[in-house]
Amino acid sequence: MRAFSQHGLPFLRRPVAPCARRPRRAAAAVELAILLPFLAFIFLAGIDYARVFYYYLTVTNCARSGALYGSADATSAADTTGIQSAAKAESTELAPKLSVSSTTGTDSAGNPFVTVTVSYPFKTIANFPGIPSSATISRTVQMRVVP
Repeated sequence: MRAFSQHGLPFLRRPVAPCARRPRRAAAAVELAILLPFLAFIFLAGIDYARVFYYYLTVTNCARSGALYGSADATSAADTTGIQSAAKAESTELAPKLSVSSTTGTDSAGNPFVTVTVSYPFKTIANFPGIPSSATISRTVQMRVVP
C-alpha cells in the first residue's frame, strides 16, 4: 500500500545517506569549548551577586540591632561599647572586619536619637572586567531614644 499526500500524489522518499547518520560529537565539543567561559562567567557573577546581597542584609541587621540597643534608654545611647557588641553579636562571621560607629543627638523637635553606622569591606571571588573587585558595604540606622 502506498502513502498518499493530501493532493493524491505518492510521497517521494529518498534513502538517507550513511554519512548523515553519524553522531556529531565534534560539533558538540566545539560548542561546549566556545560557551564554557561564558557559562563560567555567568556562574561566578551570580555567586558574587548573591554574596553581596547576603552581606548587605547582614550589615543592615547589625546596624538595626545596634540602634535598637542604643534606643532603649539614655544610658544605652551613651554606651558605645554596648552598641558595638550588640551590632557585632548579630553577625559572628563578619565580626573581625565589621566597623561600627554610633552617634547621639536631638532632632528639631527636641527628641533624642541614636545613629549607628556599620561598614564591611567586600571583595569579589573573581576579578570581572569593568566591575570593581572590592567595595565597602555600609548601612546607617537612626532610632529615637525612649525617654
